[in-house]
Amino acid sequence: MKKKNVLNLIKYYSENNDAGFRTEAYEIAKAFDKIGDYQLAEYIMALLSEANTFVPQVEESDLTYVKKSEKSTKPLPLPDAIKEDVVGIINAVGHNIGINKFLFQGPPGTGKTETAKHIARILDRELFVVDFTAIIDSKMGQTGKNISDLFYEINQLPHPEQVVILFDEIDSIALNRTDTRDIREMGRATSAVLKGLDQLNPNVLLIATTNLYSYFDKALLRRFDSSVDFSRYSREDLLEIAEIVLNYYLPKFKRLSKNVRLFRKIIGLMDPLPYPGDLKNLIKTAMAFSNPNSEFDYLRRLYQSVIGETPSDKFKTMQSQGFTVRDIEILTGVSKSQVSRDLQESK
Repeated sequence: MKKKNVLNLIKYYSENNDAGFRTEAYEIAKAFDKIGDYQLAEYIMALLSEANTFVPQVEESDLTYVKKSEKSTKPLPLPDAIKEDVVGIINAVGHNIGINKFLFQGPPGTGKTETAKHIARILDRELFVVDFTAIIDSKMGQTGKNISDLFYEINQLPHPEQVVILFDEIDSIALNRTDTRDIREMGRATSAVLKGLDQLNPNVLLIATTNLYSYFDKALLRRFDSSVDFSRYSREDLLEIAEIVLNYYLPKFKRLSKNVRLFRKIIGLMDPLPYPGDLKNLIKTAMAFSNPNSEFDYLRRLYQSVIGETPSDKFKTMQSQGFTVRDIEILTGVSKSQVSRDLQESK
């Protein structure tokens, strides 16, 4: 702990700057923890969690850079490895020791945004999403200023311990500062993000997502307490997720019937299997466009979407893909007897 920390603490207290006061007190607690004085560090954190300090009230209509968002109630099928990381995040936040910044990285459609929404629901916190359209500005230096204002707005939110801030696709404002295509402006923006993360109220839970992890500034990565890789799906994970999506959407279409065995055969034709977001769109679209008077028309449409063009010798091709005569009847509308005759003739 340095003299500057004590002076800042007094300064923030005299200014009724709750966010600054808490942040500085948290830094002091970290300093004591680092030198092994764990009891004093825990005592300071306990006082912070119980303190009834000044909190400036902010009306939602006054917010410029963050917007309240709905929390998710949809099924969130995740591989066990990612589930364990999510449980770890929830546990870490519950310990209330300032571990509050997390980065979700991975390809599009892997469930990063939905997971953030579910965490807000599980923790019973309000979810606010950063509005990047209000931040990015073509004027030189303005984006960096807007980012500074964004973090100020976040730190002034009432009841920070009840808030989740989602930076969805944070790469919109923070990429490698050595990017030669726009080194000065991106450098300013990224530096503003670094400063904002350093000064973030420790009671605010911040989750950022990105598809461009490899392009991130290393200094930025160090600001996050933990990073979760959302690309860890096995083929079996994706097959199970496809079935969960089927079971979720099928009851919404009263005249459609379920045939899990055939459904899994069709999905299994894809190699590699798409990530959950694309799987959901594929399955949902097949159902939405299906003939309501045909109980299995969605499976036919799904098959066509998966294989692309219909093969010229479709019965023989479908048989080689592992479909039975009954399966082929369902997918083509041709009777089993006719399918069997055509298959015999093609030998």
